[in-house]
Amino acid sequence: MLTAKVNLGTAAYDEIEEINAINQKLLQQLNAQTLNQTEIKEIVSQITNEHIDETTEIRLPFRTDFGRNLHIGKYVFINSGSMFTDLGGIYIGDHALIGPNVTIASVNHRIEPEDRRNLDLQPVYIHDNAWLSANVTVTPGVSIGENAIVGAGAVVTHNVPANTIVAGVPARIIKTIESKGEHK
Repeated sequence: MLTAKVNLGTAAYDEIEEINAINQKLLQQLNAQTLNQTEIKEIVSQITNEHIDETTEIRLPFRTDFGRNLHIGKYVFINSGSMFTDLGGIYIGDHALIGPNVTIASVNHRIEPEDRRNLDLQPVYIHDNAWLSANVTVTPGVSIGENAIVGAGAVVTHNVPANTIVAGVPARIIKTIESKGEHK
């Protein structure tokens, strides 16, 4: 998977900071009020700069470090306390379920101490009908396959095949899902 690099003190980093300043105010507004789903989706649409479909439900608090590289499909459910570190891109497919306090990270800092403040970006893909249970952490560059389930508290460091259940730290395949037909 392609890794993009962003260095502190560059024009690209400055542009990120400008967008982040706007979105952090929107996030504070979002999480400090009592809002209905329509109002929540309106503000999240401003943060992501993309329309959030009416079929999606987002529970507060909702957190992101950037917002503009978060892409949310239709019929998605995002539970409270989830964190999306999306600068590298997070793509959530249709019918996905994101449990409470899930963290999805598409950003890493560099290993070398002199470069530690610089960023490496790798997109994360949560495919259609995947379910991330409570307190799951997904690391940069990972893809969660269609219909996959990630057990509570798992740390996902490698791709998860479609139609499997993974759990543990690090997450490992524990079962294959036998489907009785396609999801509607």
